[in-house]
Amino acid sequence: MSLEWEQIVLDARDPVALGRWWREALGWVVVNDHPDEFEIRPATDRLPGIIFEPGAAHKLGKNRLHLDLRPDDHHAEVERLLGLGASRVDIGQGDVSWVVMADPEGNEFCVLRDRRSAP
Repeated sequence: MSLEWEQIVLDARDPVALGRWWREALGWVVVNDHPDEFEIRPATDRLPGIIFEPGAAHKLGKNRLHLDLRPDDHHAEVERLLGLGASRVDIGQGDVSWVVMADPEGNEFCVLRDRRSAP
């Protein structure tokens, strides 16, 4: 048996706006810009992608699944993402080496330590 991870699907109040935010945050490309299924990928022919579909009006509670992002420059990426509209969030993580953030619809993700300082 063989499996390939094709995409992750994220419910959104505004799939196009959230998809465009993540496209900007990740530097990916749009491969489908339909309002009911907005998809981004690292490149047109690269997987996995992220699909944004219409979903619940508001996110409730902590995400059960989130993205961990490893930057080249931790501080610069946190500041860039804040400038794009992300926010810092406290989910009880305490004093850790990463920053927990949320996208404009409140979905958590983590910005890990710099590549050069990771073990």
